[in-house]
Amino acid sequence: MLKILKSGLFTTVQDMGRYGFLDKGVPVAGCMDSFSAKKINQLLENDSAAAVLEITMTGPTLLFEEATYIAIGGALLSATLNNEPVANYEVIKVSGGDILSFGKLEKGFRSYLAIKGGFKTPLVLGSRSLFSSVTKKNHLVDGEELPYGTCLDFKPKISKLKVDSFLDEQVLTVSKGPEYDSLSDKQLEMLFYKAFSIANENNRMAYQLEEKIIGIKTSMITSATLPGTVQLTPSGKLIILMKDGQTTGGYPRVLQLSDRAISVLAQKKYGDEVRFQLN
Repeated sequence: MLKILKSGLFTTVQDMGRYGFLDKGVPVAGCMDSFSAKKINQLLENDSAAAVLEITMTGPTLLFEEATYIAIGGALLSATLNNEPVANYEVIKVSGGDILSFGKLEKGFRSYLAIKGGFKTPLVLGSRSLFSSVTKKNHLVDGEELPYGTCLDFKPKISKLKVDSFLDEQVLTVSKGPEYDSLSDKQLEMLFYKAFSIANENNRMAYQLEEKIIGIKTSMITSATLPGTVQLTPSGKLIILMKDGQTTGGYPRVLQLSDRAISVLAQKKYGDEVRFQLN
């Protein structure tokens, strides 16, 4: 078992999400930064969809009760094993009784912890991802225990990865959304020729951008949305739906983020800047 001594700000179990239930109003959920999660699962030779911990801004303190191997990726969160620094994107051997802690946030916003074989929490609708209206809770709490398989001997094909860090990237690659053609030349200029800063309203459901552009006043029928859908409100506010975002919406869907852009945005926090680039 992995015992959560301190849960951190917002630590969750995530995999690559649950699919096939959007028509029933169930969001995809899953890792906000799927790029980083897949990389560390690759290091441990796990299935790419194996469940990991997603750690937001302030990390947990974790006690491993059995021997295994782990890898950390995503944000730089000053991780230590038994008070000794450990690096991102390296296979790390842990023994029963070892304690993993996280310190100062150095860069990025979300860190990921993978374990050999993945965390064995319950499957709900085909996924282990926590989401409050589907699972019993939406984040981990102090004292909780997560099951995993003991691994005494693992000889990885690759012990470390050199990952091109996108933690400093500002460009969000997008494609045209269903209502893109309703944008005027002025609106397009405002979208693509200026930087936007992340508003305080940002979480797993959606990111809002601080600066506004000219809004779209016309009403539309409520329509399907996806993670990465960029909505433009009548007031000119831009809302980017994320992994726990609503499955339908009544605002024009002007842009759609690529999978990589969702991962880039997931590593941004309040005040960070981003720019849109049409693919």
